[in-house]
Amino acid sequence: MPGKVNASIVIRCFNEEEHIGRILTGIFNQDTGHKYEIILVDSGSTDATLAIARRYPVKIVSIKPEEFSFGHSLNVGCRKAAGEFIVIASAHVYPLYTDWLEKMLSPFDDPSVGLVYGRQVGNEASRYSEQKVFAKWFPEKSEPDQKHCFCNNANAAVRRSLWEEFPFDEALTGLEDLDFAKRIMASGYGITYQANAEIVHLHDESYPRLYNRYKREAIAFKNIFPEETFSWFDLSRMFLSNSFSDYFHALHDGVFLKNFFSIPAFRLMQFFGTYRGFAQKGTISKDLRAKFYYPNELKRSGRVKETPKTGRKRIRYSRQEEKEIANEKR
Repeated sequence: MPGKVNASIVIRCFNEEEHIGRILTGIFNQDTGHKYEIILVDSGSTDATLAIARRYPVKIVSIKPEEFSFGHSLNVGCRKAAGEFIVIASAHVYPLYTDWLEKMLSPFDDPSVGLVYGRQVGNEASRYSEQKVFAKWFPEKSEPDQKHCFCNNANAAVRRSLWEEFPFDEALTGLEDLDFAKRIMASGYGITYQANAEIVHLHDESYPRLYNRYKREAIAFKNIFPEETFSWFDLSRMFLSNSFSDYFHALHDGVFLKNFFSIPAFRLMQFFGTYRGFAQKGTISKDLRAKFYYPNELKRSGRVKETPKTGRKRIRYSRQEEKEIANEKR
């Protein structure tokens, strides 16, 4: 984008050839008055990720795979950023609408807002239980003045000045976003959840990788909240309550049989991984615990689908474009 940059979009990536072209297409289709740059932090991709990325006007910064942590890769990208605001996105997400960037940055008109994070949804390929996690963590209603420190760096934005004061913790095994949010809230800054700054987040992990994701996040969680516990009883209770909730909603969504085996498999990996990552005492806020672990209310939800929007321009990703991206292999 020509002119003075006021927003820097930092994307972490590693072997994302199936996804990187789609998020970059989505960003360059944004209808916004903000002048922005895109910084890609790659941690040693060996597929066509960088070849695809070079088809777009982006800055590519490389780090060695052995140097990677979630916090370190973000800090590397943020140090290269020229914008007043730093927008953070995973390589395997893509925006749904052309006003995503505008919606993400508009809450910063309030000088007390230090961090904004947007809604995440799955698509038809997402596991059913993953979609229920998204629905729990990222509801349809915005929260301009959130009272707890939950957030997610797959779709978030921060003030650069705050990042300079509170760089991401490079030692954490995940949840560097939660740690950052906790620290800026303690300094008096607010967090805004912006439901209409939505993206599609694609997780195509195997079950062992799913287990590892929740395990490493639990290890990070116990470092951020060192007195928190998660017992065998918690594992059993959470597994049963969330599985039952998923089955209840799947029955009313007409997809019960289709997801009969995937629901308990997902929830077992989620909570067994969490259990294995925990070994500490104490409590955290009721709201934050509910955000992470408790199932949705048992009510008729209708089929899992995107909420209809009026007066917003949808980004159209052509099949041919996606096919070209998928076929560009090394």
